[in-house]
Amino acid sequence: MRAMTLALVLAAVPVLASAEDLGPPLTAEEFDALTLGKTITYTAEGEVYGIEEYRPGHKVVWAFAEGDCQEGDWFAQGEQICFDYHHAEVGLQCWTFHHGPEGLVAWFEGRQDGEPLVSLRESTVPLNCPGPEIGV
Repeated sequence: MRAMTLALVLAAVPVLASAEDLGPPLTAEEFDALTLGKTITYTAEGEVYGIEEYRPGHKVVWAFAEGDCQEGDWFAQGEQICFDYHHAEVGLQCWTFHHGPEGLVAWFEGRQDGEPLVSLRESTVPLNCPGPEIGV
């Protein structure tokens, strides 16, 4: 009985398709049209990974879950959308973005090994980025 219950639960969990099953990566124009003016929360392996706000002029603000905000820019490089947060220690972050069954699916550097980022929710509310602490 227990095995049957587990099998039913697993059958109800959607299986994330590979990048090839999702179709070609979005172009820069498609990506901009889908993200501009939105704040999107992304998950990895079922956990909130971070939130990104997409502003005019290919400007972005990123925050890891429970992290500080980082301002940056995005641009197209071949089929990838690359993000530059202007920190030498982070470096350029390039992804392929695809239409998924419930939103965007992003594969780091277009590789299909590992888990992709998957959009969990979208909002038009800007990312809440408190300024530096004031005081002594």
